[in-house]
Amino acid sequence: MAINKEYLKKMFPNLYEELETGDSKIPIDAVRKNPEEAEADIVECIEEDIESKPDTVTPDKLRHFIPCAVDFIRRCDTEAQAGEIIDYLLKKGEITNEYAEELRCKLKQEGVRSFGPKKEENYYFREGGIF
Repeated sequence: MAINKEYLKKMFPNLYEELETGDSKIPIDAVRKNPEEAEADIVECIEEDIESKPDTVTPDKLRHFIPCAVDFIRRCDTEAQAGEIIDYLLKKGEITNEYAEELRCKLKQEGVRSFGPKKEENYYFREGGIF
């Protein structure tokens, strides 16, 4: 599978820079079995990067973000799509029957945009400051 360079540059700017310059930020020359030690080394590298280029570091406000049912519904164009999302989440056990009924009721009475504006493609990349 071939990847377009411009796509790679846009989606993963730091990785693209490392590939182009050959200058890796975090050397991968060993395996650590202690995750705390590995995390400490990564934090140290990131802090050094922030000190050297403070205006180029993007905020990490979406770390640990887990989308909820409403986040998925906001990606829908139609009520039918939103209904499918609710059914799927219910089937997978991600939401309860009661919550599914609340969502369906709101969907039927107020429409799909009552959950909020549509989240377009690359929404989370823009929110995270990548785009």
